[in-house]
Amino acid sequence: MSAQINDLSLKMSVFVWEGGNKTMPNMNYPESDWKLFRSKISDWQEAYMEKLCKEYIDILSADGSSADRFWAVEERIKADRKKVGVQAEIRRSQMFYNIVSLIREGAISLEDLDGFSEELKQAAEASMNW
Repeated sequence: MSAQINDLSLKMSVFVWEGGNKTMPNMNYPESDWKLFRSKISDWQEAYMEKLCKEYIDILSADGSSADRFWAVEERIKADRKKVGVQAEIRRSQMFYNIVSLIREGAISLEDLDGFSEELKQAAEASMNW
């Protein structure tokens, strides 16, 4: 099995350049993975944005000048809005990239992939070592 994961990691470490954007290769995961992803993404994003809102409240509630707190939150929101946990391109060809990004951002964990194919779960786990 370790050899399979290493082989899969090697295949997946090759990025494809499309229109100047780096994307993961289409691994042709089962239709059931795509349907499950579409059913879960909005809940994952909602939970992640709730977490971010609490972090913004902590920043705003901290000691310091109003201006410093305001600009700290503004800078943070500017960075966070680029994350897949906030805004994602929902296309089948981007599904795996989105899942890996969600994991790396802390929006989901590998445990949140229950119900997905073993192939996708193994690939996601292997991608954490890139």
